[in-house]
Amino acid sequence: MRTFLFLFVVLFFLTPAKNAFFDDKCDKLRGTCKNSCEKNEELTSFCQKSLKCCRTIQTCGNTTD
Repeated sequence: MRTFLFLFVVLFFLTPAKNAFFDDKCDKLRGTCKNSCEKNEELTSFCQKSLKCCRTIQTCGNTTD
């Protein structure tokens, strides 16, 4: 019975940390879930809990070949 109680407590406390890691990322791990996107980000999709999936826009710069 003690073993069951110990496992229950361990799994109960580890589950929220695990879910926070996966809920944080979106768009094939290239975006983040936020309330609103920043100026240099674009809205790509929607996350759970009515959050927005924001992905950083790459600026067009001078490239040298």
